[in-house]
Amino acid sequence: MEDVDGADEGGEELEVGEIDRASWDSMANWTQAERDYWFMGPFDGGLPGMIRRVRRILDVSQRGLAALLKVSQSVVARWETGRTSPRACVVEQLLRMARLRATVRDEQGEEVGPMRADGARTHAGSRYPAHVDLRATGWWVPRRLRSMTSVEAFAWRDRSRRVGDPAIRYNAAPFWKAVERELHGTPDDHPAVHQLAAEVRYLDERREERFRPRAA
Repeated sequence: MEDVDGADEGGEELEVGEIDRASWDSMANWTQAERDYWFMGPFDGGLPGMIRRVRRILDVSQRGLAALLKVSQSVVARWETGRTSPRACVVEQLLRMARLRATVRDEQGEEVGPMRADGARTHAGSRYPAHVDLRATGWWVPRRLRSMTSVEAFAWRDRSRRVGDPAIRYNAAPFWKAVERELHGTPDDHPAVHQLAAEVRYLDERREERFRPRAA
């Protein structure tokens, strides 16, 4: 088999089959340290190995994958040697092209999914901070009416009860958040609005039971 004009520090010549020609061409601008690292392989996989896996599934060269992604061949070569990494959106595109699905697992091997998309949001439409624990404390009333017992305040409370709009609170202070988690545990996710509304309705029922006159 034809040999490539190059050898590692041990003097062993590398065969053409061991090096993708496009990768070899892209080494022209590498530093000596980068060449030494590449020749020290095999790599332990990781993202560079996954990109090579996608290429094998699609049966394309580096230039072929670069054409599909509309990037240069040298960009793909840098991804495969770990010099740079593709953006997350590019990784998603690669997995879709190869009909693969990425999963994330914890130290025990259990699969960890993304946070639910229908988690409760603020009245402005933004998401609550991901690191806080949400609590439903009653029915929502505008801030300007929360310290009042006016007819308008009660009207807002009744409206929120009808449409299922709970008042949502959370503690951002690490100390109080830790206290609440010690008492109630750490929730896996942010609940959806209808779950929080159901919790408030349950609290209303418990409150009504406490104040309901007992039969003689």
